[in-house]
Amino acid sequence: MPECVNPMTISTSIDRSKLDLAVIHNFLKTAYWSENIAIDRVSQAIADDRLKYGHLRTRGFAMLPIDLQHLPSTDELPCSDDTPVDNEDQNLLPNVLLFLLNSIWAQRQDWFFAVDMAVYHTTGENPRIPVVPDAFLSLGVDRKKAGKSRRSYAVWEENGVVPMLVLEMVSHKPGGEYEQKMGIYARLGVLYYVVYNPEFWQRDRHEPFEVYKLIEGSYQLQQGEPYWMSEVELGIGRCQTVFGNLPQEQLAWFDERGDRFLSEAEAERQRAEAERQRREKLEAFLRSQGFDPDHLP
Repeated sequence: MPECVNPMTISTSIDRSKLDLAVIHNFLKTAYWSENIAIDRVSQAIADDRLKYGHLRTRGFAMLPIDLQHLPSTDELPCSDDTPVDNEDQNLLPNVLLFLLNSIWAQRQDWFFAVDMAVYHTTGENPRIPVVPDAFLSLGVDRKKAGKSRRSYAVWEENGVVPMLVLEMVSHKPGGEYEQKMGIYARLGVLYYVVYNPEFWQRDRHEPFEVYKLIEGSYQLQQGEPYWMSEVELGIGRCQTVFGNLPQEQLAWFDERGDRFLSEAEAERQRAEAERQRREKLEAFLRSQGFDPDHLP
């Protein structure tokens, strides 16, 4: 395993005298995102003047030219970044959205929703370095890739289809949701970027729930909640509900009228409650007419 370099010792330079091609190549060829890279590609990258080096050991790396003809398959790529979630909601709430979609779009096979899955693309420094949203939705792709579950999502294996919507949930440790990740998703071409920040919105000087739309290459904050996404034919917003017998704010899908799509359990409870009310009204009417509803002739 290559020795790690402290990122605090990294800076930007175009001074080639500070770089050792052999050291750089030895480091890069053992990294998973540039495994077995040829030394001439590293040399060419150095010639492009976009270099970084470590002050302590004169070790560096360069932004590598992307070889679009030899992109790795998802079988060769890590499925996530192995970063643990910061709290249970970061896993629960995106999965609730997934479970709801399984019901709402049960008859459709042209969508894919993933939670904490690596998205590989060619709009960054290296196609082997993914971005890992808390959740994302793609339209116009198969729900199952060749009948199998995806390990990760590589845009070049999906006919160039990038996610239509990305969800990021802000935790106690800021993760660049309002700066770095926003830039990544804008370059990637993600149409809708949703940021859910129920606890730390005041710290970050944002609202607890924000929807951004990509307009002419930059994200514009949208107004209204639930927010209707016409291209997705769904709205998204927050709701107060009960989960596991505990009241909780959750994220939910909405129709164009602003009505929330219910889970199967909620819909069943609603049907049962409507039936109970209908039965009670009927019994009250029978009693008003002098009949005992429990002993009808």
